[in-house]
This record gives sequence, structure tokens and C-alpha cells, in this order.
Amino acid sequence: MSCVSNEKYYSYLERLVSITHNQPVDHDAYLDIIVAICRDYKLTKGVSEFYVTPMKEQRGDGEIYCDFDTGKSKKVLIRIRIVSASKAVIIGTLYSDPDEYEHDDTDIQQLDSLLRVVIGYISRMRLIKKLEEFGFSDLDGYRNFRAFARFMDINNAENRLGGKVAFYIDLHNFTIINQEIGRENGDIVMRKYYELLSDTIGDTGIIIRLGGDKFIGVFDKGVQEDVFRIFSGAPIAYDVSGEQRVIVSVAAGVYALPVPYMMKSYGDIMDKIMLAGNVAKRHEGERIVVYGEKMKSQSDHVKRVQTAFPSALKNEEFIIHYQPKVDIETKQIVGAEALCRWQRDGKVIPPDEFIPILELNTFVSELDFYVLDHVCRDMVRWLNEGRQPVRVSVNFSRKHLIDIDLTDHIISIIDKYNVPHELIEIELTETTSDVMFSDLRRIVSDLQKNGVKTAVDDFGVGYSSLNLIREIPWDVLKIDKSFVPEAEDENSVSNVMFRHLISLAHDMGLECVVEGVETEEQLRVLRKNNCMIAQGFLFDHPLTVEEFEDRLINKQYK
Repeated sequence: MSCVSNEKYYSYLERLVSITHNQPVDHDAYLDIIVAICRDYKLTKGVSEFYVTPMKEQRGDGEIYCDFDTGKSKKVLIRIRIVSASKAVIIGTLYSDPDEYEHDDTDIQQLDSLLRVVIGYISRMRLIKKLEEFGFSDLDGYRNFRAFARFMDINNAENRLGGKVAFYIDLHNFTIINQEIGRENGDIVMRKYYELLSDTIGDTGIIIRLGGDKFIGVFDKGVQEDVFRIFSGAPIAYDVSGEQRVIVSVAAGVYALPVPYMMKSYGDIMDKIMLAGNVAKRHEGERIVVYGEKMKSQSDHVKRVQTAFPSALKNEEFIIHYQPKVDIETKQIVGAEALCRWQRDGKVIPPDEFIPILELNTFVSELDFYVLDHVCRDMVRWLNEGRQPVRVSVNFSRKHLIDIDLTDHIISIIDKYNVPHELIEIELTETTSDVMFSDLRRIVSDLQKNGVKTAVDDFGVGYSSLNLIREIPWDVLKIDKSFVPEAEDENSVSNVMFRHLISLAHDMGLECVVEGVETEEQLRVLRKNNCMIAQGFLFDHPLTVEEFEDRLINKQYK
């Protein structure tokens, strides 16, 4: 005989349906009826489980709730598992103690019906909650741009954005951190850094992830000092004991919202913080860059250059100049560097006004190939005219390092004009990335196998490492003028370093060229240290093709 009458069963069923279909749901009334059902049906425990996917069910990664438990459970009486259309898994389990009460078939049928209503309610409520999470979080659980937009909309409507500080950050060298400690630990570090910033910002602001290691957000000015301190560098532990730590810092672009401030669009803020953030990424010294009106004019200049570049390249507005490399003993021209000038509307645009902009995307790679092509054109003409050309170096941006076929592209241009490979030299700059270092070594080796000379450019400007010349088979070491010591004590650190660098390079068979030589005193230092090739204004500024051709007739400086 059933422990609950049909009348009571239908009453419970009706009340459950009524409660679970009302909006909003009275959760206290729902729990009361669940407890009443469990007691009247002499159950010992009731458990509900929710998993977003079957795979998460297998891993036990879900939500488990127990709304009733007498502590006397001995047997699973009913277990219902339902997979929703969205593949969420909902499980309801009822327990009993057979020693106290043996449920009959009527009990089982009634409890089955009641449990299915409960599971339907759980499914709907949990899915609504998960949709909220999915809508405002990414797959890794970080708040997403929708969460940022909602926060900004609410605060904008309540006129509470004025005075806040918006920011865009890019975690510094996070690829290297992942390589050093492993991606799993890297994920832990990123999460903890995010949580540190989130806790510091508090409820009056927000931080969200745009993707990868890039984040944006806003915070109150009152916490700016603490936030900036974390931006500059914070130790983050990735093990249980807290002993294994790495320093995490960022390149940050920030924009202080004026008072009062009404947001017209998200783009108005995004454009400013991302512009400032990109400036911070390009400058090693200043890691936190505040947006200003001057930056707006710079942004407009960037857009003008990028818009004009394709047609300028097609119309051959980029003119090649040659700066001689000179043997300081014989005063003979022994080489040259090809440099690019942009002639537009009767004006010459200096390279520092367009090269850094072209390096923001792949435009600089197109320009490098353009320069190489024009150098080869000039070279084959000189050969056909019976001149004796010298080896010419062409700069190639590190943007090329991702090009697996770079050597083939370079050789194809050289061979198109039948220029002897030994007359071309490719200058490449150093890199601090381990991945790019490997690509750099591959490219230099491939070019060398094809008889094309290679030079490491601006050695001594960045964080140069001896690995750069130990592990990569360069032909030429181009030393920046800042590395050349001034006239001072022979035993000074700069003199000792310069002397030993030149000696080391010669012992390794590297040709040394010092660029930026402008004074006789610098020339004396080079001669004293047996560095015999110089490039700089002391001999010549970058020359037009016609001027350089005149130099090639004699090749001799007085």
C-alpha cells in the first residue's frame, strides 16, 4: 500500500507545477514542498546534479545540490538522467532505507512523476544561469566584452563614468613565460594576475579579457596607484606552496575619462586606450602610456600613411638612396647600404615618419621586397655598363621571420636580374623571442647556403646577447655608434667592451662595420681597435642613385 494517498500525490504535483512555472519562482516555497514530499514518501535523501556537457559529467565538473538528507540513506530508490537539447545533463536521485520502509510500485510511479517535474525545473533554472554565464564570460571563465558593455551602459545611464580610468593591457612577454613554466602553469599565472587586478579594481570597475593575453577595463581614480603598481610588475605564484613565482608586467594604454562624461559609443573609449596601448608596446622604456590629444594627431597620421602606401608603392614614390661603407685605411668604398626615402607631392618624407607605421602590419615586408628589387635593377645596370659594383646591404624587418619561404622569395628577386649572390647582403635585426630567434637562425643559414651575405643590424642597441653571434652564422656585425666609446680612460668599461667585441668578432671571422660615424675622434677609436669599415656622415650622407654612381667611378675618398 502506498504511503501517500492519490489526493495528496495530485496535490503535490499540482503545487510543484504551479511553483516551478510561476515567474519569479518562490524558491523558499519550492524547498518547503520538496522537504514535505521527501518526508511523506519516507525518503532519506534527495540529490540533484547539473552538468553543462556529458564530458563535464564524466569529469565530475558540475553543480550538485542536496535539499534533503536524514543521514540514513542505504539504497538508490530512483535515478533519472536527462540530456537536454543543448546537451546539458540533469540527474535526480532519491534514496531510501529499506529497513524502515519498503516502497511499492505506486510509490515508485508517483515519485517518478514528481521527480521529473523537479528535474524540468532544475534544467530550466540552471540553463538560465549558464546562459547568463556564457553570455558574459568566455570559454575559460573570464568576463567578456558583453560584460564590459553592460557595465559601461549601466554606469553611463547613471552618469557615473566621469572620472573613471579606462585601460587596455597586453601581458608582457607572456609567450616566453609559457615556454619557461609550461602552458598549464602559464594559465594559472594569467588567472591569478587577472584576479589580483579584479580584486584591486573592486565592484566600482571591471576587467575583462578581449582574447589571449589582452584585457580591457575601467577603474576608479582612487585605486589608480595600486593598479599602476600591478601594471608595472607583480609577483605571481603558480604552485601550492607559493615558492614558484614569476613577475608579470604589462604594456598599458590608459585614458582618464573627463568629468562630466557621457559615452556615445564604446569605440570612442576603445580607440583611445588601444592607441595608447600600442604605443606602450612599441616603447621598451615606458610601459604605461596615457592617451592625449597629441596621440590623436599621431593616430590620424598613421591612418594617412597606411591609406596612401599601396598607391605610393605602385607609383614608385619610394626612392632608393645609397650610403657608402668605407675602408678607413684605404678610404675606398667597399660597400653600401640601401636606404629608402618617400617622395610625395614634391616633398621628401623621412623614414622615421613612415617606417615604424609600416611595421605595424605587413606593409613593411612589401617595402623591403620593393627595395631589394630596385637595388637589383640598379646592380644589373651597373654591371651592364661596365662599372665595378660593391656589395649592397638591404634591411629586412623582423616581420619577415614568420615567412617560411623568405629565402626563396629573396633568391627569386636576385635571380630575376641575374645579379651575383655575393653582391647582395641582407641586414636583419636582433630579436628577444626564443621562437623568432630560431626562425632568424634558419633564415641566416639558408641565405648563407645560397651565397647571400647576412648582417646583424644595430648590434648593441637592444638587449644583445652573445648567443646572437655564437649560434647564428652571420657574415657581418653592424655595430651601432652608441656602442663606440668616447675619448676616455683606456680601461673604462665601454673601451674594454668595445675592444674585446671587435677582437671576438674578428676571431669568429665576422666583418665589423660601425654605422653612424660622424667625427674624426670616432674614426681614431675605430682605427685603434682594428675596426676598419665605417659608415656615416663623416664620409657621406645617403646618396641618390646618380650621386652614388659618380662615387663608384673613383671609389676613393680623400
